[in-house]
Amino acid sequence: MTDTPNVLWIMADQLRFDYLSCYGHPHLHTPHIDALAQRGVRFTNTYVQSPVCGPSRMSAYTGRYVRSHGSTWNGIPLRVGEPTLGDHLRDAGARAVLVGKTHMTADAEGMAWLGIDPDSEIGVRVAECGFEAFDRDDGLHPDSARQRWSAYDDYLVNLGYKSDNPWEDFANSGIDPDGELMSAWLLKNSRLAANIPEEHSETAYMTNRAMEFMEGAQADGRPWMCHLSYIKPHWPYIVPAPYHDMYGPEHIVDPIRSKAELETDHPLLGAYQKSRICRSFARDHVRDHVIPAYMGLIKQLDDNLGRLFAWMDEKGISDNTIIAFTSDHGDYMGDHWMGDKDFYHEVAAKVPLIIADPRAAADKTRGMVSDALVEMIDLAPTFMRAMNCPAKPHIVEGRDLTPLLHGTDGFSRHYAISEHDYSSFEMASALNVAQEDARTVMIFDGRWKYVRCEGFRPVLFDLETDPHELTDIGASMTEEHVNVRAEMERALLAWATQHHTRITATPQVVARLGVAAESGILIGFWDEVEYEEATGKPFDSLEPVGPPKV
Repeated sequence: MTDTPNVLWIMADQLRFDYLSCYGHPHLHTPHIDALAQRGVRFTNTYVQSPVCGPSRMSAYTGRYVRSHGSTWNGIPLRVGEPTLGDHLRDAGARAVLVGKTHMTADAEGMAWLGIDPDSEIGVRVAECGFEAFDRDDGLHPDSARQRWSAYDDYLVNLGYKSDNPWEDFANSGIDPDGELMSAWLLKNSRLAANIPEEHSETAYMTNRAMEFMEGAQADGRPWMCHLSYIKPHWPYIVPAPYHDMYGPEHIVDPIRSKAELETDHPLLGAYQKSRICRSFARDHVRDHVIPAYMGLIKQLDDNLGRLFAWMDEKGISDNTIIAFTSDHGDYMGDHWMGDKDFYHEVAAKVPLIIADPRAAADKTRGMVSDALVEMIDLAPTFMRAMNCPAKPHIVEGRDLTPLLHGTDGFSRHYAISEHDYSSFEMASALNVAQEDARTVMIFDGRWKYVRCEGFRPVLFDLETDPHELTDIGASMTEEHVNVRAEMERALLAWATQHHTRITATPQVVARLGVAAESGILIGFWDEVEYEEATGKPFDSLEPVGPPKV
């Protein structure tokens, strides 16, 4: 144990909070993740800042809301100059290393405008979201002959799995009984075993790569944060044997939905339900085909994490490493007659979060369950504090979770915020909504979930009386509901009008403010006496000052 712990930040992609046994799933047993929860704190009210991969991750990596960093959807670059967790840790002498996915798009135009060579040290750092990329694997590109960023394709080719696109043809396809290669992009093929042995799948490969990094990092000597970012259980939904047939119809939990939801009068909710992916997952036979594969992917992930944790214990790495486990968003899986993610029901916007801190200060909270209202942006300041990085409240909007991890006072939050830009979705074109208006924002206070839908009435759920969010009371005219909507709109306005972009207001800059008189700028003083009374200094001691040093 050293004064500065390392951090292993594990993120699964599109993992629902309720598909882990420690969060209550009745059939999917995840003993290794459960054991991690017993070593730390399990949070039950953690919300992402967008229910979509890219913007959710950009918020996690910057510690800032979507409206602050501006990367509102997948493929929208994180602008040059937007500080990230990697930048902050590097300034503190620590490494921030990526193994896996970021879904970050580099601001190529911004770099060109500023004259930054993409191949330079700064250019590479900007392109990798501030991380040192040990092995980046964003996957999800079937039209690419070879992934630009990952060594995984080369790994497969070197093992003899040769094709123009090994990521798709082996890791994300299956073989039908007639020997035909079947793409997992088609949901009907989800129950096939992936065309790869489990030990060479992406999940196993990334686990191995994390071990390789940690093995080498011990010789480096610098503290490190390793972001182990798995690409699964995100679609394509297919998993290698033996996980492909480990679960069947008897293990599928009934969908969370009601007939009344299909009869909604809300145009946007109706447009969501009419979109292709939601119409698909609203069909029971699709759920019955996909969910067993989704469960198999999670079981495979848990087994690989068990392998990783055992290796860390054997190497003595666990003793000085904070382990955080979470997801970037959930997956509807037919609940509320919807598929994929992209709205704010619990199954999409709420994620699992487990943090195990090995330091003695956390002994009193081991095995604790916290119902505190937490946001994904809270991880950045938590890791920064653990790694002796100065707090940067002028940049980072999240709140340090250390008090909750160590059982002390100092953490509170009244609302969680999440945002979505649906301008590129079917809903925008179906409703003829302009790009600048195709946005929604959720504010949740632990009971009331209010969704502001630009151009339409709001959506409101009362999770105290309706925990499954089956009844939208956004149009209810009862006095209580009218008052709640007005209060939530006021809270949302107060949040929206806060400073979100004052990231250059460093402590040094702020210290220079309000000292105009001392620097010779005498505004409003009548005479020398007034000056001396206000400043406590003789007027004749005033000396001209030059520009601030850079």
